Amino acid sequence: MNPTPNAPALVHRLANGVRVLVMPMPHLHTATASVFIRSGSQHEPRTASGIGHVVEHMVFKGTATRDARRINLDAELLGAEVNAHTDKDHTAFHMRGLPQHVLPFVRMLGDIVLAPSFPADELEREREVLLHEYTEDEDDPLSSAFKLFDKTCWGVHPVAQPVIGQRRHIERFTREDLARWVGERYRAERTVVGVAGPVDPDAVLREAESVFGGMARGTPDELPPPQWQGGVQARRLDGSAQAHLVLGFPIAPLADDDAAGPMAAALFGEGMSSPLLAELRERRALAYYAACSADVFDLSGQFVVEVSTSPEQLSPALQQLSVLLQRQAERIDANDLERARHQMAVRRLRALERPLRRLEDAALELFTIGRVRSHDESVARLMAVDAAALGEQFAAMIGRGASLALAGKLPRAASERAREAAGALLRA
Repeated sequence: MNPTPNAPALVHRLANGVRVLVMPMPHLHTATASVFIRSGSQHEPRTASGIGHVVEHMVFKGTATRDARRINLDAELLGAEVNAHTDKDHTAFHMRGLPQHVLPFVRMLGDIVLAPSFPADELEREREVLLHEYTEDEDDPLSSAFKLFDKTCWGVHPVAQPVIGQRRHIERFTREDLARWVGERYRAERTVVGVAGPVDPDAVLREAESVFGGMARGTPDELPPPQWQGGVQARRLDGSAQAHLVLGFPIAPLADDDAAGPMAAALFGEGMSSPLLAELRERRALAYYAACSADVFDLSGQFVVEVSTSPEQLSPALQQLSVLLQRQAERIDANDLERARHQMAVRRLRALERPLRRLEDAALELFTIGRVRSHDESVARLMAVDAAALGEQFAAMIGRGASLALAGKLPRAASERAREAAGALLRA
């Protein structure tokens, strides 16, 4: 495992299928170690929605050799930052600290991933924490809008399931359920061990092989891609003072290797001079918050517009969104294209300066396309998206029909009024 000057990542596959990813970054003063598991909310059965998020919390509560206090103390004695997250397509665990401690980080992460014990008393305590988190999520109007949005986009496909799951599931999961889930999902073929920083790649590889070399192999996933649905869903929330909308269209998933969707999102809504913010907020004052993004996962992709406004301005905001989006399908402004290209290039460069972001992007590429793109290749993909491709992208999205979710303080007959205001966007 010898780094070359232009290699963005060094990848080695262990005999059992675990991939070890090393990004030498000698200019940094800290090192990051991560373990990525290709197991997220989209892999969960409806009867166990949310189990991966519970596992993410509980692996820190005890292993075969360490209790929760020891796990915390071992990390804090080294001054390490510890974090974890669950997403639709993966779960990840991270430690960041001094470069000389990166090998212990790999060992400690291996301990919680490979040997969690799920103590029953700790589960009962953490269950209360998770239920508080669930209640807070339910009370958040924008979070509620996003959950409705996913259902409107993908129907009953598991990719529409919220990461946090269902209250009734959180209330009933047992330690046996969690252990069974880890035994089924935490397998070598679905695991990437990543390290970034001023590190010795060969030492990292030896440590990773020592810790993860005995992990059960497993088999690749065969989850079918979701089919786009479209439509409108709404939920009124007491106590909310504003109306929140999430509107979007299907774009290519990560597996399709198509940069037009993310570029379209940057062109439409990134920056104060973008069409979305310049018209909706700055010129017309129809919203205090508006944003556009591309959510791209291995099997699905969404072009997403978020807007928070007053109930009275909900229909005018939707009308203007419809006008702005259809305008992009008719003509792409040269200044908007130049701005979007440079913003995407800068975003990519910023990611190069963030070791955890680089590790996660690379791990997801390994899971989905089987390799890690170089920086030059990634930028070239973005720069190749021209005005014609973007116009086609907007036209294709509108042709599929939008998904629209509304939550918060809503006017009467909000869904019907939204359909009328959005016009052609909701006609597939």
